[in-house]
Order: sequence, then C-alpha cells, then structure tokens
Amino acid sequence: MTISAARLKELQKRQDADIDYSDIPELDDAFFETAELVTPSAKTQITVRLDSDVLDWFREQGKGYQTRMNAVLKAYMESQRRRSR
Repeated sequence: MTISAARLKELQKRQDADIDYSDIPELDDAFFETAELVTPSAKTQITVRLDSDVLDWFREQGKGYQTRMNAVLKAYMESQRRRSR
C-alpha cells in the first residue's frame, strides 16, 4: 500500500489525542501471558526467475515489494504445511 506525500503530511499533523482507539482492545496481563515473540528469520539472497507481469505487479505496489513477495510465499508454504498434517 502506498501513501501520498500530502496524506502523509496530513497524518503527521494529527495529535495523538485525535486517534480513535475505540475499536482496538486494550492489552492486559492475560494477553501478555500467552503472547509469543516472533522474530523474522534470516534472509538468503538468491536469483529467481519470475514472469515479468508478476514482478511488475509487485513492483507497482511500491517500496517493500520483495518483502510482500516473501510474505505471499510464506503464507502459501504455511497453508501447505497445515494441509499436509
């Protein structure tokens, strides 16, 4: 998701008190008793061949497209692992 410079400036002018948190539950002790710290795994640099239209589409999404590509692949990997159990 990209954000315009004008929208970013608008958001930076907002005060913290103006943020509506009403739809976000407060994190209490019960949450932290079961919370798990998830750290990103190490990345390995590779060369991969992709269809041009696939790469173009991800690049059009803006900065961080490689991270998003990794997230899509990871989600697929995890769904296949769950499926095979």
